[in-house]
Amino acid sequence: MSTTEKTKWALDPSHSEIAFKVKHLMITNVKGVFKDFSASVTTTGGDFTTSEIEFSLNPASVDTGAVDRDNHLRSADFFDVEKYGRLSFSGKKAEKADNDGNYILHGDLTIKDVTKPVKLNVEFAGVAKDPWGNEKAGYTITGKIHRKDFGLNWNAALEAGGVLVSEDVTISCDVQLVKQG
Repeated sequence: MSTTEKTKWALDPSHSEIAFKVKHLMITNVKGVFKDFSASVTTTGGDFTTSEIEFSLNPASVDTGAVDRDNHLRSADFFDVEKYGRLSFSGKKAEKADNDGNYILHGDLTIKDVTKPVKLNVEFAGVAKDPWGNEKAGYTITGKIHRKDFGLNWNAALEAGGVLVSEDVTISCDVQLVKQG
């Protein structure tokens, strides 16, 4: 393969997880996942630092294991899924963080039509062929966002001080890409 040849990769949703966690009552974490998501990645040759990344998810697919909480997250207090049907991320630049396959991914995250730059930590797990001959690449992606930056403002004050839901949201994704063509 030429080092200038474009390589397309698609997200393998059955081997990927898009997850988050947020402090509840300031003492424990509540975790959730999104079930409906997609991504496309284009690299130059096999160099993932050249990645062109487009990712989106359906916020209505949120699942925290509690129906009432999931419905509240879908409401206008949080994602307002009736008005804003997609959450998206567009990767702008990936830079090597070290020689062990770790990267810093810079990009734009859009939630409720609010776009902000974010930095995500990316750990490259490697490339392997599955039993059917498909070439796959694995990544763990982590980061933290401040939810109020994106208009996710709802909260409740606690009698003893503090708030019901932390403003910081930790992102944790395990992603498997499959080479196209």
